[in-house]
Amino acid sequence: MATTSKKRKVDSEGRRFQERWKVDFFFTEIRNNCVCLICQETVAVYKEFNIKRHYQTKHSSTYDKLTGRDRSEKLKQLEAVLTSQQRFFTRARESNENATRASYDVALLIAKNSKSFTEGDFIKECVMKMVENICPEKKQEFANICLARNTVARRIEDISSDIKRQLMSKGEVFDFFSIACDESTDLSDTAQLLIFLRGVDDEINVTEELLDLQSLKDQTRGKDLFVAVSSAIDDMKLPWNKVSGIITDGAPAMAGERSGLSTLICNKVIEEGGKAIKLHCIIHQQVLCAKYLKYDHVMKPVVKTINFIRAKALYHRQFKQFLLDIHAEYEDVLYHNDVRWLSRGSALQRFNSLRKEIKEFLETKGQPMRELSDPVWLADLGFLVDITSHLNVLNTSLQGKDAAVNQLHSHLKAFGRKLQLFQRHLSQTQANTIHFPALQEIMNSFSQDNISVQMSRYAAGIASLAEEFKQRFQDFAAIEKEISLFSSPFSVDADDAPEQLQLELIELQCDSELRSRYQQLSLVNFYRQLDKGRFQEIRTQAKKMLSLFGSTYLCEKTFSAMNFNKNRVRTRLSDSHLRDILRIKTTAFVPDQACLLEHRSQFHPSH
Repeated sequence: MATTSKKRKVDSEGRRFQERWKVDFFFTEIRNNCVCLICQETVAVYKEFNIKRHYQTKHSSTYDKLTGRDRSEKLKQLEAVLTSQQRFFTRARESNENATRASYDVALLIAKNSKSFTEGDFIKECVMKMVENICPEKKQEFANICLARNTVARRIEDISSDIKRQLMSKGEVFDFFSIACDESTDLSDTAQLLIFLRGVDDEINVTEELLDLQSLKDQTRGKDLFVAVSSAIDDMKLPWNKVSGIITDGAPAMAGERSGLSTLICNKVIEEGGKAIKLHCIIHQQVLCAKYLKYDHVMKPVVKTINFIRAKALYHRQFKQFLLDIHAEYEDVLYHNDVRWLSRGSALQRFNSLRKEIKEFLETKGQPMRELSDPVWLADLGFLVDITSHLNVLNTSLQGKDAAVNQLHSHLKAFGRKLQLFQRHLSQTQANTIHFPALQEIMNSFSQDNISVQMSRYAAGIASLAEEFKQRFQDFAAIEKEISLFSSPFSVDADDAPEQLQLELIELQCDSELRSRYQQLSLVNFYRQLDKGRFQEIRTQAKKMLSLFGSTYLCEKTFSAMNFNKNRVRTRLSDSHLRDILRIKTTAFVPDQACLLEHRSQFHPSH
């Protein structure tokens, strides 16, 4: 009896399974709902009774006849129909999402290349022409990409906001950061204050980014600049006690002793329990030193002659054709612009190279330049050409992004040593002009009796220039010990180091493995690999020095981009859009498109 009962139970469960399989066969689950593959109606509750009732009521008379292979093929057909219907909406969404992603990429390129927002329509027109000729079947997909002016503007705003979000996230882990500030007026007479940030985290990764562009509509006094900088720092939620320094140009509103921006920032940091270093841009100071050797009796005739040639279109055309006919080394002379860092040296060098051609051309115009026949004046020209060439090399070495303060200081010290060498060479009884090729060439062209007596004057001028450099860079001299400790930790006497560093410094200098690693690795990588627990104070000192700006080069470079974007045909460019463009143009961050697309509720190409 037990066996018979067990067999009946198995048969009953088998029939029940077959009936259930027969019913469930045509149902699938979509988004937690049970959907019939035949009629595509949704069953309210996914239970056996509901499914069975739906099937028996509406489909059993037709589909109970199908068995085995026929039933399986019919199922595949129904599944294919449903999948096709579902993919219709999915494809539409994917197409719109791809179009939106493409518009973000184009907007990023427009901002990085300083193009007008209206360029988007022109780009799309060009793309559509290419599509028509290469893959006309995809024309509609490319047509969905919206690059209208307003759409491009919104995309740039979104990208700028994402970069700001990334910078804010990065700023949360900064151990130290410094700021570089500079102010200039745009074409619409709005004072624009650029604020750059250089931060270092615990892993000694350095970040240089545009913190903000503050547009000042009223006065630009020190306290006005301080309010703008404070607003930018507070908006980014950066702690004031982590500010390691501020660097500006030498304007009174920036560097004033009592109410300048630098002083107000340092006072604020002290109130918050920190200490900030105040620096004057090393490049600005170098340019001021370069202007110390005025040599007006050389510069004025040179500038006057260049202006004479280039001011009149006829003379300029004739002079260029004259140089072309005689196969001269250069095709034209260069204007001198006192504002540009390298202009003086470049204009003098070009004038000196073409002085014979210039002399001949001026004589044909009845405007002879008598100075070009004076050996003493030509010697002064040659000396000025050479010394400004050396100054231009120094200026170029001080430029560039991601330059640490110790690197800039080493270039400065090297130039000081060069000036001492120049002075010694020119002070000799038989002057050595090996490092003054233009002066040497003129001395070989004329009798040296009149020129030799000028050497002592040149040596005295170089000595005065060296003294000017020494006086100008007092702020960098004040932190020279900290710079030496950072750049050459194995060469510093422990007694001269700050007390909190002395024990760690001795331990560092006595470790032969670390000394070998110091010689093999870059300075940043060396400090990055130091043990955090063993050399905590040394790492802290290194992070503070690495966080310092040495120049306002980034500000000057960005002002050039600002003037290129907000030009005479784009004076109506808003301050917020200008800030967004400059943030995108200067950033090292890559916009997170996944994050940009994630926050969109719809993917209409123009939204």
